[in-house]
Amino acid sequence: MALVRLGKMALRWCDHCNVPVLEQKKCAICEGDTRQMEITPPGDVRPAFAHDLQLIRATIDRQFGAGCGAAAIPADHVVLLNKAPALDRMDEVIMDGQVIGTMRYDLGKGWTFLARMPAARRIVSQASKGLVTTDEGAIKPILGGSNLLAPGVVSTSASLQAGEEVIVICKDGKALATGTARMGAEELIPGARGMAVKIRWFEEPQEVQTVPATTWERVIAANAQEMAHKIAASEKFMKTVIEEKQRPAMISFSGGKDSLAVLLLSKKAGLDLPLFFIDTGLEFPETVEYVKRTAAKHNSQLILEYAPAEAFQEGLKVFGPPGRDYRWCCKTNKLGPTVRAIMKHFPDGVLSFIGQRRYESESRASKPKVWENPWTPGQIGASPIQNWTSLHVWLLILSENEEYNPWYEKGLDRIGCYLCPASDLAELEIVQQSPKYQEWAAYLADYAEKRGLPADWIKYGAWRWRKMPPSIHQELDKIGVTIKADKTLKTEVPQNLKLVLQEGVSPCTLGFSIEGAFNKPLDLVRTASLLNILGETTINEEEGWCSAANITLFEEGALIAKDKEEKLLRAKVETVRKIAVKAAECVGCGVCIGKCTQNALRLEEGKIFIGEGCIHCGKCLEPCPALTFGETTFEF
Repeated sequence: MALVRLGKMALRWCDHCNVPVLEQKKCAICEGDTRQMEITPPGDVRPAFAHDLQLIRATIDRQFGAGCGAAAIPADHVVLLNKAPALDRMDEVIMDGQVIGTMRYDLGKGWTFLARMPAARRIVSQASKGLVTTDEGAIKPILGGSNLLAPGVVSTSASLQAGEEVIVICKDGKALATGTARMGAEELIPGARGMAVKIRWFEEPQEVQTVPATTWERVIAANAQEMAHKIAASEKFMKTVIEEKQRPAMISFSGGKDSLAVLLLSKKAGLDLPLFFIDTGLEFPETVEYVKRTAAKHNSQLILEYAPAEAFQEGLKVFGPPGRDYRWCCKTNKLGPTVRAIMKHFPDGVLSFIGQRRYESESRASKPKVWENPWTPGQIGASPIQNWTSLHVWLLILSENEEYNPWYEKGLDRIGCYLCPASDLAELEIVQQSPKYQEWAAYLADYAEKRGLPADWIKYGAWRWRKMPPSIHQELDKIGVTIKADKTLKTEVPQNLKLVLQEGVSPCTLGFSIEGAFNKPLDLVRTASLLNILGETTINEEEGWCSAANITLFEEGALIAKDKEEKLLRAKVETVRKIAVKAAECVGCGVCIGKCTQNALRLEEGKIFIGEGCIHCGKCLEPCPALTFGETTFEF
């Protein structure tokens, strides 16, 4: 996959102290030179926690035999992980100043450790499988970049299967290369021909290098100068922005590591800022408790707001499950409550310090350090850690001995909603242990059954897209999986509101007219309320109609529209269609409330209404999840 460069590569290494050093060319411990590490961009490295180390060692043991994981990664060494671009999940494993291998998660297969030579040299001393011994005559071609051919194989592990990761060794047992077996043990018989091993990495055979043991305390010490510089710059930034913007300030606290770093920086700067947290109803319970605990520990005011309890369930009824290309949940359960909370607590606007970093994504890399949020009027966002890497953040947290969200220790490298469709399958495998996710799995099973979707739609995470990318199709094809709805099993499901117009525009006394009908009856009172977006509205409940700007809607769903100009008439009909859909499929997120300058919008029983004061400006019509997203058939 394409490399993604989001900033300069910050990771360096001090070989004398055997510690990672960020950005600085001198180690703060020994004052010796550091060297640039060659890793895959963007290079947002992070610590490997106990769960990560356990997973890596267990994967190595499964591939090469018991004890190999501990041999490859001794207990007294600091290990870093570097997420690399992949179809699902891939992490480079960094130890002793080298990338010793890669952990890759494949659909249908799970985790595989792709050993590089530093790990291979350690593994072979304990390996009981996954080995291929080569003839001396094949050593030179392999070191020249050739693959290992069958005639060059002396022996293999008895259980070797094609497709397995292997270590190629010389007759003296030293590691020569690593790669993927293209032939199994049963095929590699005398006289066999063909490619035996597709070589990935190779080096001259050598002994395992002896390097000093490391600890995180040493890593913190080695980065003392870099962190002092980063912290001072961030403190100055926060104070300067507060002085410049002259408005109340807060910290958008998600319960993740980045917002925790912003909190710690604010305390170091002598600032006492409230913590702003939206409980979307989709958070891990541990996250909510952690947020409360952290606020209490630091004596910080906690502004805790909740998404409406019914918001997500209503959204599911209207839109179906959210997807990577269909993330309505962020609008209904996060953005809407955020807008309402800011209007409630900061009616004159707010400066929000956010734990956003350029190394997270291309969109965040392109953002300035200070910006105005177009979705939440009155909010100015500012990121004190925009140019920090993940390791900068963790060094601050570890140096302060600060408690962090327990889900990091369970294997997640980012904290969000338990059902986030942006999650990798590898992450979903972890969060399945949460009781909250089990509720989500039950919903998906019911949804799939009603629509004739196969069990593989859930198993392989296909629900995470409305339209699956070709790359996922190809990967599923490799393992013989086809995901397609069985229309014979499909049951009746609720239909979204749609407008069907009669063909053509008819002449009338006013000029032109268009007639049509919605596919189901309208809620007259709610529709009339939102019709104020178009103009002053009249409603006749007894006769079952409402009207504005020469457009009349009938309770049973009919529409009659008139205007002098045909082009204007068509535009008005489209606006009315949006109004009717907004009225019928509102999930009560409240995003539109922040767009109203007249305070004319309100929520009643979880639905939006327009009251007195409306000036018919139309600004509240969009953005609206009901208009942006509408449940459609999954495209396979």
